[in-house]
Amino acid sequence: MERLNTKLYLQNCYIMKENERLRKAALLLNQENQALLSELKHRLAKSATAAGNNNNSNNAAAPATANRASPKASTGDAGKGKPAPKPK
Repeated sequence: MERLNTKLYLQNCYIMKENERLRKAALLLNQENQALLSELKHRLAKSATAAGNNNNSNNAAAPATANRASPKASTGDAGKGKPAPKPK
């Protein structure tokens, strides 16, 4: 009985030690994931801001060129690649 008790005690000690090792590894992985997520959010916000600024500068010049370049809807060219609507 004493021998079995000692064996179980040693197994328990080993399991607790392994559990602590795994807990530390999980903590490190969680910290790394949080840092990567923070960096990703920062990069996405930065690229969204840059894209927003780029779109604003493009949109300011777009209406003037679009009015000159686009054909009238009545010419039949407005829906290239799409079938003409059926008359009712």
